[in-house]
Amino acid sequence: MIFTREPSADGGQSTRPADAVRRAHPEPVQLRGVSRSFDGPSGPHHVLRDVELSIEASEIVALIGTSGCGKSTLLREICGLDRVDTGQILIGEHTVRGVDERCAMAFQAPRLLPWRSARENVRLGLPRGTARAAGTARVDELLELVGLSEAADRRPRELSGGMAQRVSLARALARNPSVLLLDEPFGALDALTRLRMQDLLLQIHAAEPTTVVLVTHDVEEALYLADRVALIGGGNEPGRGSQVQSLITVPGQRPRDRADVALASLRADLLEGLGVPSHH
Repeated sequence: MIFTREPSADGGQSTRPADAVRRAHPEPVQLRGVSRSFDGPSGPHHVLRDVELSIEASEIVALIGTSGCGKSTLLREICGLDRVDTGQILIGEHTVRGVDERCAMAFQAPRLLPWRSARENVRLGLPRGTARAAGTARVDELLELVGLSEAADRRPRELSGGMAQRVSLARALARNPSVLLLDEPFGALDALTRLRMQDLLLQIHAAEPTTVVLVTHDVEEALYLADRVALIGGGNEPGRGSQVQSLITVPGQRPRDRADVALASLRADLLEGLGVPSHH
């Protein structure tokens, strides 16, 4: 019998039969006093310092901040690709210890295997031990969700940038994550494709709710997609790492009106926090 690994009540691993694709349920994420530093030529370089952040199940939270403030490091900490120096990260009731299979991650670059078709790239995201028939049905379902059913057999070189990024999203969703981590997923796309991908992400979230943590440099994107926006900063001070400087709740229900006056006001506040003064 085939088994997959899942967190047990004590944060370890337990086994269960894998005769069908498990549908994960969204879980909350808590960061408690998380700090991280890296060794540098002149001593430790502090990137994160006592970060406190609570993210609710099914919530979309955007992380914004200047380059090098530790946003991407924070994503890697959440999924266990990097370790914290001090503090604790919990997904649901379980502490993150090592790479956490409750998470899936998508990056700015799609990172598709060029010798595999779109369908085969999505299949790579399936949980270990997924039965073949169930996996095939799940992959077809995801390709339909991202609008790529007709392009399923194309290789990455035959896909546009937006199509390749949709494959990347489908591959991340194939893991059926409780937490979806997105690191500048639309940053390399042209402006129109980026807007379309933002709408697609909201459609995906409505169809398959999961907890989403999104890193972006685009304030408008953060305000359009997120329930809350966390401004990460403070790391430019010598010897100090970044913290959550402010946490803004975005008004209104998704999908929002991009021209909403309330969003324009929040945009000015966030730009001020990023060191870009508004002009009156």
